[in-house]
Amino acid sequence: MDCTATDFGVARPGAPAEEQAVSESEAARVLVIGAVNVDLVVESDRLPGPGETVVGSDLVRHGGGKGANAAVAAARAGASVRFCGAVGDEDMGASALDGLAGEGVDTSHVAVIDGVSTGAALIVVDRDGENQIAVAAGANRRVDPGRCRGAVEHARSWDAGCVLVSTEIPAAAVSAALGAARDQGIPTVLNPAPVSAGIIDVLTTADVVTPNSAELGGLYRGLFAPGTTPSVPQMAHAVAEHCGVTVVVTLGADGALVADGRRTTPIPAVSVDPVVDTTGAGDTFNGVLAASLAAGDDITTAVRRGVAAGSLSVTRTGARTGMPTADAIARAMRAGSA
Repeated sequence: MDCTATDFGVARPGAPAEEQAVSESEAARVLVIGAVNVDLVVESDRLPGPGETVVGSDLVRHGGGKGANAAVAAARAGASVRFCGAVGDEDMGASALDGLAGEGVDTSHVAVIDGVSTGAALIVVDRDGENQIAVAAGANRRVDPGRCRGAVEHARSWDAGCVLVSTEIPAAAVSAALGAARDQGIPTVLNPAPVSAGIIDVLTTADVVTPNSAELGGLYRGLFAPGTTPSVPQMAHAVAEHCGVTVVVTLGADGALVADGRRTTPIPAVSVDPVVDTTGAGDTFNGVLAASLAAGDDITTAVRRGVAAGSLSVTRTGARTGMPTADAIARAMRAGSA
């Protein structure tokens, strides 16, 4: 079934409270730890090749960062969300925090660091919605492990149902967050984007790991054989079994694959039209997955919700603009599209 943005009520920034499916008092509670960026986006007919310049249209500025994007997606999906990260003490940092607060995300665990720039992403999007991204980490490199541990410990008293950690921050901070969540008995989702040696070392600390297919290859080669790349199901099964985690591989237009070390289960995507910009689709998936797990959904249901949300998100330019509300996701699910 093909779906349009209108069919499924894709969220817009500042959507009224009545569009949310649950009240804050009833909402699942999610702590997100990760990067917050400002995205600078150029739309062009095609992506540039090595050493090539392409001329696009206007420069558009959006809120970004995998962690911050996932926090917004979780909030749009009905969760009560807190975010832990770092920004610089300049205009971009203030704007980034205002953007999160405007979505209802609690930013009390975000550090504002003097003399450091806020993270920024330079993004080119072509006519088919594909993108190229270069990121300046900025303040994200200063996310402190102690602050992450404190945020998780506070989340326990807040009765958080899930901690979502993304890896555009130092590996020590990722490790601290996952370790503290395990100590506190809070389920975790790790989005290993990007993959590094430090991230591979902490895979066993997570409950659910959510690579895309390229990141899955990096995890597999880091754990097993550097020169080989089996099929996606084979790699997912091997990583899940070896690390004792559930691996959920995001596959873009092909949906997702769930591997728990015993079996692999494909989850189809929702077909949408038009596909405008795939930036942030994975972040949308992760935020909605975490919100669903925090609400008590089983992994298959949570992945189906995440896939539906990620599919719907690509119909607008910008990582957050197309993120759907809880009602929009529910309508897609009821329609049997996910």
